[in-house]
Order: sequence, then structure tokens, then C-alpha cells
Amino acid sequence: MDLSRRPVASLWIGERLQYLNQLCLKSHLRHGHPVTLYCTDELQNAPEGVEVRPASEIMEIDMKIVEETSASFLSNVFRYKMIQKTGAVWIDCDAFCHAPFPDEWEHIYAGHGMRGALNCGVVGIPQTGELMDQLLDYYDNLPDFPPWWNDRQKRRMGRQDEKLPLAVRIYKTERTAFGPQAFTHFCRATGNIDRAMTSDVLYPVPFQLNDIFYDPHGRVEGWFTDDTVSVHLYTNGTKPWWRKNPPLENSYAWRMCQEVGITPEDALE
Repeated sequence: MDLSRRPVASLWIGERLQYLNQLCLKSHLRHGHPVTLYCTDELQNAPEGVEVRPASEIMEIDMKIVEETSASFLSNVFRYKMIQKTGAVWIDCDAFCHAPFPDEWEHIYAGHGMRGALNCGVVGIPQTGELMDQLLDYYDNLPDFPPWWNDRQKRRMGRQDEKLPLAVRIYKTERTAFGPQAFTHFCRATGNIDRAMTSDVLYPVPFQLNDIFYDPHGRVEGWFTDDTVSVHLYTNGTKPWWRKNPPLENSYAWRMCQEVGITPEDALE
């Protein structure tokens, strides 16, 4: 397998991948991208060809914080520290590679959903510069409130248990305060918001229509354009049924598993 394209990487907290995560990671290999998966545990079922490395090579993962928030919470700071250290493109483990990332793309991010706010499920930014500096400063030196919050959000946070760590209180107030909210704010603050790609490039299907990936009669590709390189499957919003049962024949999830070589029955929840 020729893996001469730019490297991509992600983070996994846990011992087993679900089949859609296997599918998405392997899809990047198919297009020539070396894939590194940083892990907190001894992973049992990474696809062949994915390089598994300890997450501690990038940063220590505070599992107590994870337990009070979510498995993906610390990925919000991990992704930028990883990019800064390695230069790899960050990919969420539910981002399916539809086409290779062009080598000349320096800024890789886009809006998603119906509103168009930036998502950070697939991110490529320069390893050095104002955007990286401001993102890491925010995570390393958390303010009392995110600087973009309004009075209503601040009041809501004021009702959180003050015994909880600051990061947990912010998360419990606004789940996306460390992810899309922060990334959108600092892209605006540094003048990089105009570099954002249109949603069809990285998030062609709005997350509100998540079920379409499992519908055998759904026209998923109707959302794609010639510019589409990644398809976000939004597994955090997937109904429990689709996580515990194999996809229906002819659905997008089923077809991509057939195409890439993933057996869903081997990695159900």
C-alpha cells in the first residue's frame, strides 16, 4: 500500500473501536494517508495498517476529567497539541475519507450543519502562528468564562457546582465550548475565518440528517459535490440501534463497509 500522502491522526479513549470508527480510519489508508491513532488504552481491534501509539506522546489524558465530561472531551485540546507537534491533519474517528486531502491545503476546516458554524472534526492548520497560539493559550490558561459567552451563558455556569474543576463547569454549561465554539471564535479573532471551506468539502450531510447513512433508500451522495473529500458520520448522534446492529444492505454505511473491507458484525457495541 502506497502511503505517500500527508499523515492524518486521531485519538481514541477505550479498548475497542466500533465498526464505523474502523471504517473511517481505514478509509484514509485506502487513499494513501498514513494513519496514526493515539490511544489511552491497549486497543484490541485497530484496522491493519493503522499505527497505534500512546496518547501520552502528545499529552497526558486526565481520566478523571474524562469521566466527568465525555470520552471525546479532551480531544479538543489534544488535536491542536498533536498538530503542533507532528503536523498531521486531525481526523475524528467518524470522518470517512471520500477523496485524498490535497498536499497544498494548509488550512483545512469548514462549517457544518444547518447554521454553518465551524466544526473541528477535520482540522489542518499551520503548526506555528497566531491561530495555534491562541487556541493553546485558551486551553492551557482557561479564563473564568469563554470570552465569547453572553450574560445568559455566564449565569448558567454560575449555577454549576463550584467544587467541580473549571473545565468541567464550562463543559457542563455548554458542551461545545471547547470544540466548535472555541475553534470558530479563534478563527474569527485571528482573521482566519475567511479561510474556512464550504460545508460540502468536509461535512456534506448536515448532522441533523444523521440517519440517512443507515437508510437503504437514502440518497447520501446527493449531498456530495466535486469538492467533497470527507464525510462526517456523526457517530455521537447515532441512534443506539445502529450502534448495536449491522447496517441495512445498500445503505451508505453498508456500502462503504463493503468497499473498504470492514465487517460490522465484528465490532458492534
